[in-house]
Amino acid sequence: MAITDLLSSRLIALPLRNPNFGIYSIGNGLSLIGMWMQRIALGWLAWQLTHSGLWLGIVAFADFFPVIVVGPVAGAVADRLDRLRVMKISQVLQLIQAATLFALTASGHINIWLLVTLTAIQGVLVAFNQPARLAFIPSLVTPPDLAAAVAINSVIFNLARFIGPILAGLAIVWSGVAAAFAVNALSYLAFMWALARIDVEPETMEVAGHRSLGGDLMDGIKYTATHPGIGALLVLGIALGAGGRPLNELLPGFAADVYHSGAGGLSLLASAIGGGAICGGLWLAHRPHSVGLTQVVLANSLLSGLAAIAAIATDNIWIAVPSVVVMGFGASVAGIGMQTMIQLATDRTMRGRVMGLYGLIFRGAPAVGALGAGLVSAHLGLRWPVFIGALLVIAVWLWTYLSRERIAAAMEAHDAGSVA
Repeated sequence: MAITDLLSSRLIALPLRNPNFGIYSIGNGLSLIGMWMQRIALGWLAWQLTHSGLWLGIVAFADFFPVIVVGPVAGAVADRLDRLRVMKISQVLQLIQAATLFALTASGHINIWLLVTLTAIQGVLVAFNQPARLAFIPSLVTPPDLAAAVAINSVIFNLARFIGPILAGLAIVWSGVAAAFAVNALSYLAFMWALARIDVEPETMEVAGHRSLGGDLMDGIKYTATHPGIGALLVLGIALGAGGRPLNELLPGFAADVYHSGAGGLSLLASAIGGGAICGGLWLAHRPHSVGLTQVVLANSLLSGLAAIAAIATDNIWIAVPSVVVMGFGASVAGIGMQTMIQLATDRTMRGRVMGLYGLIFRGAPAVGALGAGLVSAHLGLRWPVFIGALLVIAVWLWTYLSRERIAAAMEAHDAGSVA
């Protein structure tokens, strides 16, 4: 199937069949572009303020770590409250955070400690919002469209990951770092508009039982840990997050000191990762069902680790760029595949809690990896933490590969039907 056919059959037809999903996707996409602009600007500003790989790791840790504390509770809340309302409140608070970051930077009052504090606040808000955001997707589409909706949602995320760094690089070069923060603040207005227009029937929302929040949380942890496939995939997710992300978080340092390419090089590298991820998402959206997805996830997990090693084995940015494209492709396919299988295999009443734990892995593992990468880079340079992380991915891939048949039997039996 050609890319044009793929676009017409997936990215156009599915939102038309599910108008709520189409509205959500427009607002979500614009908001994600702003988020990626801010993320790139945060890293560049931290490097400008400190010229330290350790501080790059600390800033990334502040962004991702709050999910470890907030994520599981947020997942339980997402199964008890109106998910749409949770997202609306979260967008307002994130708008305030982005506007504050812009004001401090534009006025020259920002410093590394304020930057870390505001990044941590953003991390808390995202951690609380993420389970509701992920668990809300099934409410926007019909069951046969769920697998495609998960893939398309990830394509949108990675399209923003491609566009956002380009715009961030242009904003930084032309207007300064504060401009990227301003655009992010404005992007929340677009998502708030979209959420206000979504019309979800009340019965599509999960209804909480009479158990305590703590009881719901423990049920979710027990369900995930004892499931024959979900737990194993989340272990692989931990390895991909902690071991596969150091290069992403240390990109400002690589762009400045390894590839000697400045903010433009940072923008190019980050967009290359996003471009590879988009291709991976589009390729995965083409698959008609989840059969064989376990093998796809495993193959691309290994591919992402090997590509990261290739990217750090050179000082030439033009050799590094295709390597990070492949890394982005592999990581995207592995991540989307895992999320798709987990969404399809999870009981509907547990979806918020399981996705809360998935969000913990998705953001918490990179937090640990980023802090570790920063510490190692302070003593051994930028390359070693990326290499050690890639070895971790390869080791856990091997462990998961030995259990592939059990995982496939547990996860691929829950196919929701054709995604066409």
